Amino acid sequence: MKQITVIVKPFKLDDVRQALAEVGVSGLTVTEVKGFGRQKGHTELYRGAEYVVDFLPKMKIEVVVNEADVERCVEAIIASARTGKIGDGKIFVTEVERVVRIRTGEEDEAAV
Repeated sequence: MKQITVIVKPFKLDDVRQALAEVGVSGLTVTEVKGFGRQKGHTELYRGAEYVVDFLPKMKIEVVVNEADVERCVEAIIASARTGKIGDGKIFVTEVERVVRIRTGEEDEAAV
């Protein structure tokens, strides 16, 4: 099994969620996060004072899928999250060693 972690712009969350649902992903976890990469942040004006916003709001989406489904999920995420502008985000794919459903004790693929 693999965990796909996606960092995207907040307004792309619903598009990515829908795209993952269309390729068969039944569950996901979403977290509001802040960070920066090449985008670096930006300057804003508030009550006449200029200040720098270093960390930009992003959404982190995490899903665990069978290894056979990874490429389909990654393609769906790219198609739904891409704007072509800096700050579109990143996708990380990592190995999952074990999953346990707390309620039933089911493990691994049965627990996903």
